[in-house]
Amino acid sequence: MANDFKNAQSVGVTTVTTVYAAPAAKTSIVLELDIANTTASAVTASAEVVDTSASTDAYIIKDAPIPVGSALQVVAGQKIILEATDVLRVTASGAVDVICSILEDVNS
Repeated sequence: MANDFKNAQSVGVTTVTTVYAAPAAKTSIVLELDIANTTASAVTASAEVVDTSASTDAYIIKDAPIPVGSALQVVAGQKIILEATDVLRVTASGAVDVICSILEDVNS
């Protein structure tokens, strides 16, 4: 199987938003997750993984402050594994832009 590099983006995120959902029968690796504050005031942001097979949600980061004109690297260096149909979600107290770099279809 081929490995595919993907970008998943969401702009103007304020409510719980699915940034990426791993396709059925594929495993994905989150390589980087960045959240940028696009407002004129400080915001807080959270990112979580929904493990659909275990029916659990786990925060990667919760209510992290992001100053005006700044971005937060939530995943950088480490990797988050998403099994088939797992979901990566982000929420924020004000509008943020989110970009996620993913290596998809890493099943052997």
